[in-house]
Amino acid sequence: MSAVPYWRLSSFYFFYFAFVGAMAPFWGLYLHSLEFSAFQIGVLMSLLQVMRIFAPNVWGHIADRTGKRVRIVQLAALVCLVAFVGVFWATSFWALFAVMSLISFFWSASLPLVEATTLSHLGSSTDRYGRIRLWGSVGFILVVVGLGAALDHASIKLVPWVVLGLLVGIVLSSRVIPEAEIARQDVVHIPLRAVLGRPAVVALFGAALLMAAAHGPYYTFFTIHLVETGYSKSFAGWLWALGVVCEIGVFLVMPKVFARVRVETVLLATLAIAAARFLLIGWQADNLPVLLFAQLLHAFTFGAYHAAALSLVHRHFTGKNQARGQALYNSLAFGVGGTLGSLYSGATWDALGAGETFTLAAACAALAAAVFAWRGFARSN
Repeated sequence: MSAVPYWRLSSFYFFYFAFVGAMAPFWGLYLHSLEFSAFQIGVLMSLLQVMRIFAPNVWGHIADRTGKRVRIVQLAALVCLVAFVGVFWATSFWALFAVMSLISFFWSASLPLVEATTLSHLGSSTDRYGRIRLWGSVGFILVVVGLGAALDHASIKLVPWVVLGLLVGIVLSSRVIPEAEIARQDVVHIPLRAVLGRPAVVALFGAALLMAAAHGPYYTFFTIHLVETGYSKSFAGWLWALGVVCEIGVFLVMPKVFARVRVETVLLATLAIAAARFLLIGWQADNLPVLLFAQLLHAFTFGAYHAAALSLVHRHFTGKNQARGQALYNSLAFGVGGTLGSLYSGATWDALGAGETFTLAAACAALAAAVFAWRGFARSN
């Protein structure tokens, strides 16, 4: 990767997903310590996704017009850091609602623009994306294991301080990312609306939305589910880490997989596996061997899924549509889908129970597989 700023890009992924490693498993526990209800926790956790419905499109449009993707990432990271300081004073529901909304609006700008920048640096060598992205998984593992172990002995109030430090890392790492030349691959620019009208793109985005919704209970209540089942916080951290270790292995082998198997086939398989995984988590959490197996499946339901979905987005959205294509994918999948997942899991967790909530997650994943099987293999033109 001599021509690719490997370590500078990797450092950003490291801190970005280390931040996720603190927020996804432990922020719900922090909110729980403030005595919020399951529904209130679901609403507050959904804010990280709500802003991804429209904010990435605003940032993506500006980036495509100006060509200054990295400048936008740097500014957004700095504002996000400053806004997060408000968490230390905001302890009521509405105060945290306001602060987390502001944080989420600027935080949502970063990933799609960095993804587009990374793929631009890679050019035709998109199969090497996984070797950069895996450092995000490393960051996630270190934080989720370390913070989980610390919380068995320290106060839950440690969580905001760790998150603050990771946001500092995001700000600093964003400062060293070089801008990439935006490839103008289309001889005649294809209007964005025409790309969005392709049956394969409709199926991809529909499946991505449902897949993100399926992960709602996992990202909002998995740690709470484990603790209530009787596991320690440190063991919960190790379970999160186990899934991500498998994810790293998948990122390393995906180039060989894609050389032999169609990307669409890989994506469809991951959707079906997700349905089985969430049923196991919901109903067999007290069975340790089954729970460990379910976490091993994270290699497919996140690692292989993400690599395949990103590859398809990059295939369909070229030239001037690159940043907006990534933004739309993030908005519809993680924005709309993630918001729905957080909200329905918050509404059903106390009312129905863990098993029933994860069954709804499995149903979303199964429906995603059906949607993608319907037209996901259609030709682009």
